[in-house]
Parts: sequence; C-alpha cells; structure tokens
Amino acid sequence: MSDDAYAKAGVSQGDADSAVAALVSALGAGSPSESRQVLASGHYANVVRLDDRTGIALSTDGVGTKLVLAEQLGRWDTVGIDCVAMNVNDVVCVGAEPLAMVDYLAVDRADPDVARAIGVGLARGAELAGIEIVGGELAQLGELINGLDLAGACFGVVGLDSLVTGASIEPGDPVIGLPSSGLHSNGYTLARSVLADIPLEDDRLGRPLGDVLLEPTEIYVKPAVELLRSEIEVRGLAHITSGGLKNLLRLEAEVGYEIDEPLHVPPIFELIQELGEVSDEEMHEVFNMGCGFCVVVAQADEKAAMKRLQAHYPGATRVGRAAEGSPEVRRR
Repeated sequence: MSDDAYAKAGVSQGDADSAVAALVSALGAGSPSESRQVLASGHYANVVRLDDRTGIALSTDGVGTKLVLAEQLGRWDTVGIDCVAMNVNDVVCVGAEPLAMVDYLAVDRADPDVARAIGVGLARGAELAGIEIVGGELAQLGELINGLDLAGACFGVVGLDSLVTGASIEPGDPVIGLPSSGLHSNGYTLARSVLADIPLEDDRLGRPLGDVLLEPTEIYVKPAVELLRSEIEVRGLAHITSGGLKNLLRLEAEVGYEIDEPLHVPPIFELIQELGEVSDEEMHEVFNMGCGFCVVVAQADEKAAMKRLQAHYPGATRVGRAAEGSPEVRRR
C-alpha cells in the first residue's frame, strides 16, 4: 500500500474533515444569540453553562468498524467497553468528571443474545469509568444497515473555574504519555484491510490475532480524575485517537510539542505497517502507536504527576515537552 493506505481501504480523513467543517458551519448559523456553549468547537468535549459556577460536559462517539471483527468472531462482550471508553475519555479531557451515559444500538434485526453480550461490556465499561448507564435506544433499521452499529453519549460536570482547555500550557511543560491497550477503536478499516489474509487464530503476536484486535479500549478516567482532584496543576488532557499525537493540537495552547521519547510501539502496529507497507507518517496519522492518552502538567509538578500516574500505569513516562513555535507536533 502507498501513503494513502487508509483512503484506499475506504476512509478519507480529508473528506471527513471537510464534512465536519460543513456540519459545524451549518450548526453555527442556527446558534442562539445568547449561547450557553462555553468552549469553541473542536475540543474533545464541549461544555454547556448550567449556572455561573457549573458546566455540563457533553460528548458522543461510537465503536466504528471494530464491530466487524466482533461479528466475525461472534464475540460481542467487549465492544461495550470500547463504547464507554471512547466517550468518557473525551469528557474527562475538559476537566470534567463523567457521570452517566446513554447508548444507541442500531441493528438490522434484534437478537437478544447479541444485545445481552453488548450489555455486559457496557456494564463493565461503566464500572471501570465509575459512571452509570441510565438509558439508551435500540433501533431496528434493516432497510438502512447490515449488521449493527453501537454508539453513545456521555455527560459530566465541571466547575467553570476548573476547566482544563490547554490554554495555560507553557513551553517546557512535560507531556506524559499513558500506554494504550492496543488499537483502541480507531484505524480498524485500515487494519482489517492489511490483515485480511491472516487467520484471526494466528498467534504470531503471542496470542490469537482476533484477541489482540478485540482488546478493549483503555479507560483513563479514574487516574485522570484523581490527578484533577490533587494539588497538581493539570494544564492539558488529550485523548489520543485517530490523528495520533496531533490530538495535542486540539488543546487551546499557543505552543508546539516536541516528542523525543515516545512510548513503546506494540507489535500489532509493527505488523500492520510491515504487511501494509504503510509509511511512518501515515501510521502516526491513523493510530495511537502505543500512547492512548496524554497529560500536560506544570514543570514543577512533573515528578508528583508521574508518581501518581505510574501507580496506575507503570509504563507512563514523559514523552516530550511543550515548545515555543508554531502549533505542530514534531517527532524526533
């Protein structure tokens, strides 16, 4: 495959960016004159002002084509964890504490056994995140879809004086990376295309490939909330999804980022790159490459933050620093 491997597999990030811009533009045209929206569009979640002190953080996301693998393997009990993770990991990025979620399950036909297994994963994800799933919707859409789709929406609360937007990040501030559990829920269209000829029972990675690919997305909420409640000055939180470490640029900071000590890259990424002949640049555009979440703290708090985070993730380490210059991510 070429540098356009993801597009050839069926996903155009350029088209997606253009579509999102068009959608946001249309939504903006209908905004009320006195909006309750606190943050500009483009952050991981947005915040609606409830009163002078409190905001409600909102986000929505789905599992994507990882569901195709779940169907191939006939295993639905983990994708609910992915659904929770993709939502709560975004909400906590604005400094909010996630509280509850609703899910949306669209199916071509209703299957109680599949629904029950998905519910097991959703319940486990809620437990790991410390939230409740308070409702949802199951829609039978046989005329529209073949299989199923799973998505959700999460809300949390945050003090308006405690928002974490990245605006306070200064050059020299450390960027601490937290390890991912694998691909998480991004890049599966490319991964499935590249790995299509390898049996899901293949164990060259030390366990069946299907198990590696279905590994649930890590939920970072509890360590992030613990850090937010501490005396440590948390200046930025970034959920590393599609776009890789360029997700740091979603923070409201007039800085660039120098990444000089990246986390270990798990073998699944190396296998995809090798078999698909995917360039380094595109791999870092599509996948998290072993780093699922980043925390930016004040320089003076680096050691204290590292101690707290390594209690949850021994592999957590400083992967780089904020730097003067244009807002870009520079990898060494």
